[in-house]
Amino acid sequence: MPIFRCSAILFDLDGVLVDSTRSVSRLWRRWATENSIDPEKVLAIAHGVRTVEVVQRLAPHLDVEAEVRRIELRESEDTDGVAVMPGAADLIRSIPEARWCVVTSGTHLLAAARLRLAGLPTPRVLVTADEVSNGKPHPEPYLKGAQLLGFDPVDCLVIEDAPAGIQSAHAGGMKAIGLASTFPASELHEADAVVSALQQIRVGVQDGKLQVDL
Repeated sequence: MPIFRCSAILFDLDGVLVDSTRSVSRLWRRWATENSIDPEKVLAIAHGVRTVEVVQRLAPHLDVEAEVRRIELRESEDTDGVAVMPGAADLIRSIPEARWCVVTSGTHLLAAARLRLAGLPTPRVLVTADEVSNGKPHPEPYLKGAQLLGFDPVDCLVIEDAPAGIQSAHAGGMKAIGLASTFPASELHEADAVVSALQQIRVGVQDGKLQVDL
């Protein structure tokens, strides 16, 4: 199996560290129904991208900023079924604190709430939707994460569950491991490696670098 050597690991949040699938599905189905949009059309594009981009694409006639605030508030309040992903806590504990961060398409409010619900620590670096001008698949979110950690992007590894996130990582010059939790492995074919569970990822420190074994 592949072995990666890197200086830092950048994690997506939903579908990687936190299982929020049911909450996300409920929210977008409700929003789609309220706005006479096919829910499946919304769900097909919503995961892994910022809320603002979903609204702009599917309902540009709405007051986008107000709609995003309303959606994000609902998301932060919908806690039913939100839980830590199996293996996430152990994986994070195996990485030095200054060598990992979270890069999410959710807002800071939502990310903080979900980390708390999952019982996971808030990382030193948390890049959220309200801190970037361009969401995934644009490279800006992961490039910002690497910059704030203080490492060269090409020396960083991303763990993602969505095609848009994998594309974002590659656009920033980073390698990416796909986690087949939200999408099937066949849809994560652009990743440098694909795993079905976080427990398959083992991290150690060797000669000042992180060694990631699958």
